[in-house]
Amino acid sequence: AASVILTTGKLFILIPWCIYVSAPGDSCCNPLSMGSIKKMVEGEISGIYVLSLMIGKSVIQDTENGFFMDVNEQVSMVCTQLAQDPKLKGGYNAMGFSQGGQFLRAVAQRCPSPPMKNLISIGGQHQGVYGLPRCPGESSHICDMIRKALNSGAYTDLVQKHLVQAQYWHDPLNDDLYKKHSLFLADINQERAVNETYKKNLQLLEKFVMVKFLQDTVVDPVDTEWFGFLKTGQAKETETLQESVLYKEDRLGLAAMEKAGKLVFLSTEGDHLQFTREWFTAHLLPFLH
Repeated sequence: AASVILTTGKLFILIPWCIYVSAPGDSCCNPLSMGSIKKMVEGEISGIYVLSLMIGKSVIQDTENGFFMDVNEQVSMVCTQLAQDPKLKGGYNAMGFSQGGQFLRAVAQRCPSPPMKNLISIGGQHQGVYGLPRCPGESSHICDMIRKALNSGAYTDLVQKHLVQAQYWHDPLNDDLYKKHSLFLADINQERAVNETYKKNLQLLEKFVMVKFLQDTVVDPVDTEWFGFLKTGQAKETETLQESVLYKEDRLGLAAMEKAGKLVFLSTEGDHLQFTREWFTAHLLPFLH
């Protein structure tokens, strides 16, 4: 299979294929983060070819798009790019880091051609987040802007359309507001209605792998990395995916996927996106072949 590597603002196309998306504020070209992942994958998989497609006209725009570009537009752009590349016709594997996990799941649900075979979500926030304890990235002033915007009105049209993190902000204390005004997450999680196409497309995956970081101080609540979340109406108690209405009503096909052995739950020690090369090679590379 082919693979595609996608950072927040950058797309790398590889043979065999693998997709990853960076944390907010990162870019394709940071040698200490996504750049090192790229080199690691190239070193482990022989004959790999990398094609870089930038979302934006510069590295600065590439980074800023991870904060301020409408996620639905980003997903649409990626779908178009994948569909137009003849090397992907046979299918590809996908690997998403942090917010890339849920972004790539949207690609799987909305764009089945070319087919995504395996989806690997590394610290992805599939039920969203409710808290911003530490904002990853290199620009602290941007993190401060995000906090103020989310606190003042995460579900206003202006914030929803122009702040990426608001598009997967999930407030359990205002469930009706979230379901009505969340432009991205509530849609891909079937909160308003069941889109049978989303459900059918996601079940086409061979494996949906979710990685949880046991000492994560960035993602709140950390259970979202395994598709769990806070119970509705309060902000202290969490529930697992299997305890949720989403699973019990099988609104997204996840119960059927687990029954078929398609869901894989992995965990690793460490804070957000902290793992060893040995762990990555042993646990994740097998899904890229």
